[in-house]
Amino acid sequence: MAGVNTADLPLAGVRVLDAVPGALGAIARFLGELGAEVIRVEPSGGGADRAAGDKAAGIGLGFVAANLGKRVAAIDLPHDAARFMELARTADILLEARLPGLDLGAVRAANPALVIVSISDFGESGPWQGWRASDAVLHALTGGLSRSGLPGRPPLLPPGELTLQTAAPQIACLALAAFIGRLRTGKGDRLDVALLEAAMQALDPGYGLSGSAQSGVPLWKMPRGRSDERHRYPIFRCADGFVRLCVLAPRQWHGMFKWMGEPADFAGREWEKLTTRYRSVPLRDAFTRFLAPQTRAEIEAGAQAHGVPAAALLDIGEAIATPQMIARNAFAPVEIAPGVRLPFPNGAVEIDGARAGIRGSAPAPGGDATFTGARAAFDAAPAGASATGPLDGIKVLDMGVIVVGGETGRLLADLGAEVVKVENAAFPDGQRQSRDDAAVSLTFAAGHRNKRGLAIDLRSARGKALFLDLVRQADVLCSNFKPGTLAALGFDRETLERANPRLVMIDSSAFGPTGPWSGRLGYGPLVRASAGLARQWVYPGEPESFSDAITVYPDHVAARIGAGAALALLIRRMRTGRGGSASIAQAEVMLGHKGAEIAALASGPALTRGAAAENWLLPCAGDDEWCVATIRDDADRAALARVTGGADRATAARWAATRPPDEAMALLQAAGIAAGAMVRVADLPASPQYQALGTFREARHPLIDAPFVVEGRPTRSAHLPDPDQRPAPRIGEDSAAVVADWLGLDTAAIAALITDTIIEQAA
Repeated sequence: MAGVNTADLPLAGVRVLDAVPGALGAIARFLGELGAEVIRVEPSGGGADRAAGDKAAGIGLGFVAANLGKRVAAIDLPHDAARFMELARTADILLEARLPGLDLGAVRAANPALVIVSISDFGESGPWQGWRASDAVLHALTGGLSRSGLPGRPPLLPPGELTLQTAAPQIACLALAAFIGRLRTGKGDRLDVALLEAAMQALDPGYGLSGSAQSGVPLWKMPRGRSDERHRYPIFRCADGFVRLCVLAPRQWHGMFKWMGEPADFAGREWEKLTTRYRSVPLRDAFTRFLAPQTRAEIEAGAQAHGVPAAALLDIGEAIATPQMIARNAFAPVEIAPGVRLPFPNGAVEIDGARAGIRGSAPAPGGDATFTGARAAFDAAPAGASATGPLDGIKVLDMGVIVVGGETGRLLADLGAEVVKVENAAFPDGQRQSRDDAAVSLTFAAGHRNKRGLAIDLRSARGKALFLDLVRQADVLCSNFKPGTLAALGFDRETLERANPRLVMIDSSAFGPTGPWSGRLGYGPLVRASAGLARQWVYPGEPESFSDAITVYPDHVAARIGAGAALALLIRRMRTGRGGSASIAQAEVMLGHKGAEIAALASGPALTRGAAAENWLLPCAGDDEWCVATIRDDADRAALARVTGGADRATAARWAATRPPDEAMALLQAAGIAAGAMVRVADLPASPQYQALGTFREARHPLIDAPFVVEGRPTRSAHLPDPDQRPAPRIGEDSAAVVADWLGLDTAAIAALITDTIIEQAA
């Protein structure tokens, strides 16, 4: 099939047994794109997800998108328990979502080395265990819904299934981390994964890194109501549609000022400040007048010429047809039925410069698949994983900045790797900035925990040589600069590979390392504009009610894809002894979550619309209090009638209006209806289910007066330890110690490097 990477994919020889239906089939698809052999387990008549949602030629497009490249084993439990056990006995990873009739104890006894990932909506403990979730309910319970929408308006559910789609790579990362632990210790594991946690962590975590426009203010400190965030990444009407600007840094403002003809009204130095520009109505009006007569293409060209981050707002159809997506083979045709070929996202990761994409069609029902690929032989040295995590002993040079870069390194650090954040006082990470000029921002402190700080001059010959010496000792190098930045510094991929053939290199960029848009300045809001999401994140029937300025998507999920690729390449290194590279295009991550929708656009007369669940936003007693209820079928409507007195939205709304949202949620859940109260970010740690799961914990930083809340353990397992809580570093806090530990330099040599400002050591 076109787009298939024929190279040695990282997870070749790894066997995955997939018993997770629906959209979360994307977990195993991701592992399969990285090379794993994946067998889907489903009933003999085929899983219910085959016919769910929109269909072409009778085939569910969501099913196809989640199951490309898999094979099927038709198994009816408990009748076919022996057949299931045969597969589990030779598998490496089992993904299951409370599969009826499955005896996990027997599976564990048959294969003690197996990594079992058990997925449920709310986890296996706590007051909400056994409750039902939906994508919309998870938005409500993870804090995202409370911030989505415009001031004075009801909250707005985001488009698509973002919580489920972002949770999938998070779960895949956890599975790979546990598998590395197995390779190093010989011990299998069982993970209790709650979708509630996975969605909260991977979409818009309220207690981690936030967008640079937040200026270090964490989401839990934001106003209670939905504030008008549109000024942060403003959208302007132009001659043929809309464009978005992200003028954040002073140099970007200088480019904008020059592009506008250097208007005297905005010539002062005060306009270099982000907050000054945000608050200025006259400046916004000037932008409006300047952009209105130009076309989207003219604006994008002018912005690129002046170093101004800007992007046209495209719809999904326009997004997939851009020269960038075509050049990068981001979509590949898949035959879903005889004579019916439709485009599907072709993966979001390149391995060693080649796309790790679609590896086959979606499987037909009734298969009898067995694992046929050769088992991989792994060298697990250095032997043993300590209490610090499965990546104990792994050294990471972290050049990542802002959200996606910082988060990638943090995920590896939480798994026990020694992560060194590489910076320079002249070029600090933008996440450090704080509106109150604090020494360290709260979001930086939360998002860069467990790292060491190295400040090094990479523009000097001695600094470059020193960095290459560090590369020779490293296992992983992470970056998310604009493509070409590392090469311009003298660190192209070939140079790094020569310095250390065992090095794993992970990079992320807005549009990928190749193609006509590869050099574009890219932030998440611009990616959302170019990939069609900004046009969709609006109130129904109000196409200009743009409301996506509150999200950091896709940064956090792109970081998890990058971390997952790093883990996969480390697994391959255990097998081959060599390193490799992975590149993640954030625009392709986002469009990858639209697989069924994109295929539907191309389906023509073959398309039949499926019945969709209804998500009701029910106003509750109190000030701006809401409960989300997902009505899936007639059984839900019958249950609703028993609880509220009617099966219609109006009756449910009148019923909810007399109750606090927590009460409405509990009563609906007791009746078997997926429901969730709208929880504000500041209230998440007090939620009883998060408390029961141990999702959050308190942290301290020597430069922050009071303790603050951060994410704790990502899941519950037998062998994955809770992450450490070492404070995020100051710039250059550990420079001397790092070069001493990694390179064995003596005190005199280190002092000379500091004197000559090759490295900086924080006081």
